[in-house]
Amino acid sequence: MTKPDYREEARALLSQPRGGLGTLAERAGQLYPFVSLVLPAQDPDGALILLLSDLSDHAKNLQRDPRASLLMDGTLTLKEPLTGPRLTLIGEVHLSPDQAGDKAHYLSVHPEAEMYAGFGDFKFYRFRIAEGLFVAGFGRIFRLTPEELR
Repeated sequence: MTKPDYREEARALLSQPRGGLGTLAERAGQLYPFVSLVLPAQDPDGALILLLSDLSDHAKNLQRDPRASLLMDGTLTLKEPLTGPRLTLIGEVHLSPDQAGDKAHYLSVHPEAEMYAGFGDFKFYRFRIAEGLFVAGFGRIFRLTPEELR
């Protein structure tokens, strides 16, 4: 199979209800990978919206360095996870310029977040994709551009 056969399946993973956000944590002058659970919401244009607390380590890490990675896992129900699909994204995460619009969209996807979305320390961020690595199953791996993931 060729790469175009997998683009639709890779795009479907962008709507997964949870993902693993990797940021760069600085400790004693050293950078370390730091992964946390997030609930992304894909907007109609394909951007990934995140709701993060300014008090969280991952938001503090992004404020210092916006480079990040996001793992969207489609293997949660599989007995053999390595045979299933997953999408690793690399890119940058920045504060959204449209807090009200992103809040409305985010809450349409994650209504349970209404409880804390209005807290003063929570803000909406946008993950800008630079590249995706789609693993369609064991040994079936494809690099995808942001355009291919739209």
